[in-house]
Amino acid sequence: MTIAERMPRVRTDSVFYPLMAVAMTVVVFAGFAPSFYMKSVYNAPPELSTLMIVHGAVFTTWMAILIAQTTLVAGNRRDLHRTLGIAGFIVAGLMLVLGTMLAVDALRRGFSPIAAVPPAVFFVIPIGNILVFIGILVLGWINRARSDYHKHYMLLATAALLVPAIARILQHGFNAPNIVIAFALSDLVVVAMAIYDFAIRGKVHPATIRAGLILIASGPILLAIGGTPAWHSFAMSLT
Repeated sequence: MTIAERMPRVRTDSVFYPLMAVAMTVVVFAGFAPSFYMKSVYNAPPELSTLMIVHGAVFTTWMAILIAQTTLVAGNRRDLHRTLGIAGFIVAGLMLVLGTMLAVDALRRGFSPIAAVPPAVFFVIPIGNILVFIGILVLGWINRARSDYHKHYMLLATAALLVPAIARILQHGFNAPNIVIAFALSDLVVVAMAIYDFAIRGKVHPATIRAGLILIASGPILLAIGGTPAWHSFAMSLT
């Protein structure tokens, strides 16, 4: 491939990935504005515990790192990108721990952000999503030397975190608390990536296919698991 053939892909990557990172951050902010970012304005229950505040801060840090990382690559600052990447994986580890703790805490309080979904059923969603996030993130770490694979996995891993935010947008903004729709809308990140791949490369990237299949399948699988007696028994055992 000649330099001339490579240049358009570099320019479009430098725009697409930062824009996707910003778009996902906007979704997260919109979803959690009433309960976290702008809670003083909305005065929505419940009161924020220390665990909630720390979890929200760490989650926000991840989104900020995602924007920074895509911007650094766009600016060809791969040295800083690699350095910040270490911090990113530390933050991801904290998200796994804090996300699990917060999900268990909500379950014990009998809290579900969607009134139509019982807490024991909703419990499977944050647990499952954080595991999907970590799983795709591991693929990104394994492929960190293959930049095209790495950046696909890192962006798509974050899509797994959007479901709770989208569910809250549907509930508070449109009075449509449908978790199935929330999962479907989060899959639009996969669709956008596939369209971009095809437009730039003439085919869908293998990383998009692999991570996309995991993301798309995770919704029906998690909802099916959440409705089983075995899951209810497991969830109740934690209370």
